[in-house]
Amino acid sequence: MTDLKALNSKYHMFSEFSPEAIKESKFHFSAKDNLTSKDFQTRCGSMILDGYHPVFDATVISKLKGHGGKLIGKTNMDEFGFGTFSTNSAFGVPRNPFDLERSCGGSSGGAACAASVIDDHVSLGVSTGGSICCPASFCGVYGIAPTYGRVSRYGLIDYGNSLDKIGLLSSKADALKEYLPIIAGKDPKDPTSCAQPAFELGNDKIKSIAVPNEALTNVSDDVISSFKRSLETIKSMGIDVKFTDMPALRFAVPAYYVLATSEASTNLARYVGMRYGQQEGDLSLSFDEYFTYFRSKYFGTEAKRRVLLGTYTRMAGFRDRYYSKALQVRSYVINSYKKIFEDHDAILTPTMPFVSPRFDEISKMTPVESYSADFLTIPANISGMPHLSLPCGYNSDGMPIGMQMVTDHWMESPLLSFACEWDKTFDIRHPEVSL
Repeated sequence: MTDLKALNSKYHMFSEFSPEAIKESKFHFSAKDNLTSKDFQTRCGSMILDGYHPVFDATVISKLKGHGGKLIGKTNMDEFGFGTFSTNSAFGVPRNPFDLERSCGGSSGGAACAASVIDDHVSLGVSTGGSICCPASFCGVYGIAPTYGRVSRYGLIDYGNSLDKIGLLSSKADALKEYLPIIAGKDPKDPTSCAQPAFELGNDKIKSIAVPNEALTNVSDDVISSFKRSLETIKSMGIDVKFTDMPALRFAVPAYYVLATSEASTNLARYVGMRYGQQEGDLSLSFDEYFTYFRSKYFGTEAKRRVLLGTYTRMAGFRDRYYSKALQVRSYVINSYKKIFEDHDAILTPTMPFVSPRFDEISKMTPVESYSADFLTIPANISGMPHLSLPCGYNSDGMPIGMQMVTDHWMESPLLSFACEWDKTFDIRHPEVSL
């Protein structure tokens, strides 16, 4: 039986957990710390929500519990999802199971770590700009972010309302195929989920894949090598692979950070020390003084940066220049995907441009360098299309490398079928866990 205390002391993937819960279930799962749950605090990796005990479960957690699952813990994450490496958490930085000096990725880093080191485990993650696929790639597991609206967001503490998608991570592709239909479906508590077509799992096969040339630039040699070897394997599976141009990819990152920070600054306005989490303070202060004191003290550096960016892009005089233009770019990216899907079933790229970096390397990155690392995961996220990261290789140090497959809206079934077929072909490695 897995010793959760020993695992967590080594990898720090949980912000809160129940050591005994893993023994009490038909199957066990964890949830990212921005999904509300009655069993544990929900703090979004932020000190401003320390002490917040929700009185209800998020819909996805209720559905998994109804299927016999046991929630064993809440996984560490970047504060409110703001980050690529899970280093912006107030409650512990998860460690990569293949190298403790490296990142798990973000912002669902703890979720990917748990999926990697706990046998037969499924993690609930949330993706805004790559927060499922990035950590899945860095930790060598499978991670799926479904179509926007496929899974109810009720009970999710939002980062960006038009971008957030709840998905799954696991070391087994079959687990994604088993549990995604359980958490999917219409939910009257989340109107964005009610427009979806029925989720029908079939044996839909991927027959043709497009590889954008732009996705193979500014990518490390070891990632390119593994990716090209994977393309040869895919061809041997009888799938047609064609290279294509997709210039829209290079516009996605700036558009994403305008849209995401704009929505984030609005969502974070509710945290003023009066309703959730931390509430100590001098009530004789004016509202603005009280508000400023709490947000200055309890928000981390990256949260403050994104609030400022988002507030700026929505200001009178700047909204048309930035926010409205970003919405136009989003439409351009979606149309670019749709054009390629007229001739191909899926689009394949590396997931991340490099293997998981060491923490000392991350500390030297500028915010812009960190943001740019997501240039391969962001386009699928701003388009709201389903995408899946699959392990596809390992570098000379044994660090995992992932590739990302994107299909058209509501086409999760062929993604899952390909993942299960790939799982039979690819020899996935599991980290050695010494307790």
